[in-house]
Amino acid sequence: MALYSAAAAVLEGLERGAGGVKALVYHSRFPHVRQLYALVSETLRYSPVLEELLAGAALLQAEKKLSPQLAKVLVYDLLFGKGLKCGGRWKALARRHRARLEAELARLKVRQKVSRNEHLLAPAQAAGPGASQVPRYVRVNTLKTCVDDVIDFFKREGYSYLGKAASVEELRALSGKKFVLDLHLPELLVFPPQTDLHENLLYTSGHIILQDKASCLPAFLLNPAAGSHVIDACAAPGNKTSHLAAILKNKGQIFAFDVDTKRLATMNTMLMRAGVTGFQLAQQDFLTVDPGDPKYSKVAYILLDPSCSGSGMVNRVPMAEAAPSAERLQALAGFQRKVLSHALSFPALQRLVYSTCSLHQEENEDVVGAVLQECSSAFRLVDAFPCWPCRGLAAFPGAESCLRASAADTLTHGFFVAVLERRRDGPAALSSLPAAAADSPQHGKGTEPGAAPKKRKRKKQRVKEGNNRFRMHSAQPGLVGIVTLLPA
Repeated sequence: MALYSAAAAVLEGLERGAGGVKALVYHSRFPHVRQLYALVSETLRYSPVLEELLAGAALLQAEKKLSPQLAKVLVYDLLFGKGLKCGGRWKALARRHRARLEAELARLKVRQKVSRNEHLLAPAQAAGPGASQVPRYVRVNTLKTCVDDVIDFFKREGYSYLGKAASVEELRALSGKKFVLDLHLPELLVFPPQTDLHENLLYTSGHIILQDKASCLPAFLLNPAAGSHVIDACAAPGNKTSHLAAILKNKGQIFAFDVDTKRLATMNTMLMRAGVTGFQLAQQDFLTVDPGDPKYSKVAYILLDPSCSGSGMVNRVPMAEAAPSAERLQALAGFQRKVLSHALSFPALQRLVYSTCSLHQEENEDVVGAVLQECSSAFRLVDAFPCWPCRGLAAFPGAESCLRASAADTLTHGFFVAVLERRRDGPAALSSLPAAAADSPQHGKGTEPGAAPKKRKRKKQRVKEGNNRFRMHSAQPGLVGIVTLLPA
């Protein structure tokens, strides 16, 4: 019931102009923000269809206490979503009208001469090319378990494991209860689109993280060595932070910044559930952080994923939010150049990853190219992950060293990643991380680039859950997370 009420409240706030979808979702009190965001966005996408169904079935006339926003959410989940798996009295109310609503949906399909629900959507309402085919990506949280044990768990739950994928086409062909190991990232499992794991034991206990593949690239390519000091400059909601901690093996220090108190609170809960230790959260604009502060004198790695247009977010983002004006793009790009230059001013910095979930050149290649012109004597652009198929646009010489991702080409959200390293003279220069990653399928363990992969030491404890036995690594028992909410 809380999910549907929270979604209806977000829709009502949008109609009042109280904010955008992301802001309203994060400022709600609903604990599972991703689940709420997905439901709101899909309800918005189907909104014109839902309005026709509500009018044809006269649902609002029959149920006077039902608000239009709540009615849309209920009818979306009943006919197009998960089938009202929660909802209490609202679920019972909607199901009383199910036959009438289904009949109205059938009539609508006949009128529009379509056979599938998604064909009811106008092109402007549908997601971008290939968006409906984006799989469910599941990152194994190596702070608590390992890939083999998670695979065994899902096999006991009735899923069929098909081994490591050899191509993107294999990911595209996934269906039913089948899953594979991703072809690029060694701790990422891939399930068919729309697979719902929010109530799965492994998710609720923090053993797996539901994170898009493209969003896993920044921490994977930053590859901080265990024991390092790392900054996550624009950290909330925290998936990349937890990924960094896993690569660090909880050895080192992570400084994470975000300006939104509620987003930080949500992030803190998620990090603790994931078993992350040795991190400090600060409610602070990263631009106000002093690079000369002794506290950050050992920071050698920075992950910078600044605010952007979000134009690459498929499936869950309403199209109205995916088309920023030219003025908005220029304002975002100006901020992004400023924050990237600021990040490169930290004295001990050795490697930085700049990423956005934007498709626009103004926020991506143009930002990196402009900042590199200013600091090319100190930093260079790394040829990131040579085996990745989609490269940066030819906006400046060497831009092909950057990565791009999209629903159509890589079956992910739209993303951009650039890796910058401090220049060093002679053979001691840092090697290209992605080249090492391409050679070693076990990359991602916090080793220095080019180092030989270490054998995994597995310390297990058996935990019973019903009739299933699931083997899990302890998350360094005895360590307590350093959680500090600092004022700006």
